[in-house]
Amino acid sequence: MLLLLLAVGAGAVLPVQAVVNARLGQVAGSSLVGTLVSFVVGTVALGAVVLAQGHAGRELAALRQAPPGLFVGGLLGAFYVAVVVALAPRLGAGLAVGLVVVGQLAAAVALDHFGALGLPVHALTLPRLLGVALLLAGVWLIKTY
Repeated sequence: MLLLLLAVGAGAVLPVQAVVNARLGQVAGSSLVGTLVSFVVGTVALGAVVLAQGHAGRELAALRQAPPGLFVGGLLGAFYVAVVVALAPRLGAGLAVGLVVVGQLAAAVALDHFGALGLPVHALTLPRLLGVALLLAGVWLIKTY
């Protein structure tokens, strides 16, 4: 139950992040500068937490063994934040985040279906597809009303 609540909480901060970063970009006059500052602040905060754990050197050294493709996550995160920062002021937080969630869920069920990137296979069933369709219907309602 705690993990489920943590997931909901993480999702709840995304629209707040979108609006705060969008405002930062507006103040700076550039959504990309707002995105950059957001990543710098996040990097400093995460760096402090990792260093406080006391074994960062060993863990960072282990990354030498990681396949280069695993480092694409940072680029994907930058793309996501930059797009949301640019879209939130234009579409509103509800529509921008709703569309992002539709994209996340559609990609997630596709990754599950194919067992991509080492995930266990969870076949795309009619109920799972209906879940994505209902989410898309919810986004349409947000946009329309």
